[in-house]
Amino acid sequence: MKRYLNFVKGNWIFALLSAVFVLVVVYLEIELPLITAKIIDDIIPNIESMGNLAELRHQILLMLVYSFAILLLGFLAARCAAIASLGFTANMRIAIFNKVQDFSFDNIDKFTTASLITRIINDTNSVQMVFSTFLNFFIKAPLTLIFACIEARRISAELSKVFWFVIPIIVAVFMIMAVIVVPKFRIMLEKTDKFNKTLQENFLGIRVVKSFVRENKEKDKFNEANNGLYHATMAAQKIMMLNLPILMLVLFGCMIYTLWNGSIQIYDFAGQEGALEIGTLTAFTSYISSVITSLMTFTMIFITMVMARASIKRVNEVLDEKPSVTDENADKSLKVTDGSIEFRNVSFKYSSEAEKNVLENINISIKSGEIVGVIGATGSAKTTLVSLIPRLYEATGGEVLVSGRNVKDYTFENLREGVSMVLQNNVLFSGTIKENLLWGNRGASDEMIEEACKIAQAHEFISEFADGYETKLEQGGVNVSGGQKQRLCIARALLRAPKVLIFDDSTSAVDTATDTKIRDGLASYLPDTTKIIIAQRINSVKHADKIIILDDGKIVGVGTHDELLENSEIYKEIYISQQKGALAQ
Repeated sequence: MKRYLNFVKGNWIFALLSAVFVLVVVYLEIELPLITAKIIDDIIPNIESMGNLAELRHQILLMLVYSFAILLLGFLAARCAAIASLGFTANMRIAIFNKVQDFSFDNIDKFTTASLITRIINDTNSVQMVFSTFLNFFIKAPLTLIFACIEARRISAELSKVFWFVIPIIVAVFMIMAVIVVPKFRIMLEKTDKFNKTLQENFLGIRVVKSFVRENKEKDKFNEANNGLYHATMAAQKIMMLNLPILMLVLFGCMIYTLWNGSIQIYDFAGQEGALEIGTLTAFTSYISSVITSLMTFTMIFITMVMARASIKRVNEVLDEKPSVTDENADKSLKVTDGSIEFRNVSFKYSSEAEKNVLENINISIKSGEIVGVIGATGSAKTTLVSLIPRLYEATGGEVLVSGRNVKDYTFENLREGVSMVLQNNVLFSGTIKENLLWGNRGASDEMIEEACKIAQAHEFISEFADGYETKLEQGGVNVSGGQKQRLCIARALLRAPKVLIFDDSTSAVDTATDTKIRDGLASYLPDTTKIIIAQRINSVKHADKIIILDDGKIVGVGTHDELLENSEIYKEIYISQQKGALAQ
């Protein structure tokens, strides 16, 4: 509760104003039936009197003033509640987004992208609905219920006994409905996740879908997800649809009971002191309507909370997730001063429950400025190994040192300012080419940008665009080729001028000639920077100062190209097979 109250920060005044306006509205709504009763019972029967005629005008004017005030204050209360609830939701989304930004790769692996999007949009909307409903009705409903019951009992204790039967019945019915509907809404949200995932996969991979002529298969997949969501929603909504009919049945039943018994009382005790009159019966029926409406509002609040219960749980799952890698105890003044790297008996596994380590007993020493190649079969943990250097993952055993200090001693900002990584999955954002490149260095000049692009072999194709570096990129960089995307990502990393530069198979989509030019450029550009190159092609790393061979998470060979050809059977087999493949082409 404290967490969600914090989301109201900056909007308390609107929430309080909404409550004040609602209080006044409740008072006025309770007073209106009494004015009506007075007009019917006291004024109209004696309308011949000029004094009563003036009083009639006065009471009618008072009713108009009350009605206008209810309209105005109700509008202001709703507006203030809307402002407060929208601010509440905005703060909640900021909290979720900021929490995700603090996640390590390990945390991110626990949530799918589609699920996170659903949580930050759909689930927060459900929580907002609860908060908005709370502001609009949670104060009004109980107060109206209490005062309406008091006034109804004051009018007729006998007729008021109907409430002793009605209220427990309504509460029991909706408690039963809630127990049934909660699991169904949970299923509906899971189906929403699946639906969003299907959409996301299709839209992101639309080019692959078309190239493999899989449109019909994707349509079937979409229809399955869409129908699943439809049926899950209908299963929940069918129960919720009973809400209004049940309440209307109760309301009309109460009205019939009241009018029948009230009419008998008026007829049997007419003219006696304290007897029920037509005006007071009319007021009583108004209070019955208010009581039932309040109960309806309570059930609406309850149902909204039930619907949002699953959403609140899902939001809390993100907010309660503790980042597996933090820099709370880091030295904020410590910076990466050189590119030396050392792995000391490092082990790693993705889950503490996993029986086998992904990396086992890794010991490596890399001097500052060295060019290091890393090769191995798919699944040999090459990417995992280099991801430990900028602490994208945390080593579960041993130490990883950069510049002679444990990576845990650095803040994320200082460590990743000194260790730049071109990921295997090349990501560009919507915006211009220049804006994307400036991610590497916000203060980079046009000359620096151009130089980095020349090293990355990107300047030539950028210059061919009509708008050059101001060319707009679509989301994900879908309007440039895979090789162009890789070269832009390399240029972006070069602009940071880090002490350690990691390339995770970052030239796989470029031709051999371009790959050679990039390697040659890297050799002269940032000469003091340590460069770690993960590659599938031995030609991409054969000129490295040392080459590390990984197999099943273990180092099975370290040396220069010539040394490994002589001493490593695995390296020799890879080299020969690639040479045969090149000759066959």
